Amino acid sequence: MTTRTDSAVPDGSPRPAPGDARGAEHRRAAPAAPTQWWVLTTRSLHSMARTGELVVAVIAPVVFGLGFYLPLKFVMQLQGIDYAQFLMPIIVLQSMAFTAISAAQLAASEASTGLMARMQTMPVVAGIPLLARLAAGTVRSVISLIAAIGFGYAIGFRFSAGFGQAALFCATALAISVVLCLGADAIGSLSKSPEATSQALTLPQLILGMLSCGFVPESGFPEWIRPFVRNQPISQFSFAMRDMAQDGVTWEVFRPSLFWMLGLAAVCVPAALWATTRRG
Repeated sequence: MTTRTDSAVPDGSPRPAPGDARGAEHRRAAPAAPTQWWVLTTRSLHSMARTGELVVAVIAPVVFGLGFYLPLKFVMQLQGIDYAQFLMPIIVLQSMAFTAISAAQLAASEASTGLMARMQTMPVVAGIPLLARLAAGTVRSVISLIAAIGFGYAIGFRFSAGFGQAALFCATALAISVVLCLGADAIGSLSKSPEATSQALTLPQLILGMLSCGFVPESGFPEWIRPFVRNQPISQFSFAMRDMAQDGVTWEVFRPSLFWMLGLAAVCVPAALWATTRRG
């Protein structure tokens, strides 16, 4: 009797090694990309709910808005400015910035605990963890946007330019949030320190917010700094969103903010993809 010692199967094709067979079976058993995305997104949302992030998303716009509306309302009325209408865009923009800081903390937490590195060794489709964190951040942004608009209506803000402009207002805010979250995710993934990431991102957004036309008109700043105040992205976003709510935005007003958004996306999207897929 002869013993068959080759690795061929009856049809003549090579017999897979045991390790290869197990690997192929493992790959076949891996969940599809939509399932992976849904599981990771749900996990992030549960984490946000457990740590109170979603509650903060509701409270932050109200606290932030009251902090500026109450002391400046009467001063602006003396200048003939409806401050509720004037202030609303910056309340929304700051709420989106807070969401970006939360996104950076989430990415830094996943990187520091080793979860990000572990998922890279598992059959998880590249980019799915980033998309899951982005989806969770978008949910937080929507909640924060609703809370901000609700607060705005309570103090007298109104969408006066119709449904289309109101929808454009909300879409612009969420698009800005997505771009900021991508950039913040890249920073958080690279820093691997939630505390340091939060501190590093909070100061720039507060400085840019204060040196913008979101809280006071351009005429309220010294002449030497007005060009910067007028042309920086937060001011341009505020101009466009203010017109969307009031009389309808024109292309001339919307164009600078759109260019700023595209420019930021050109930097933030590749940075986020590289930071979340790199090894080490």
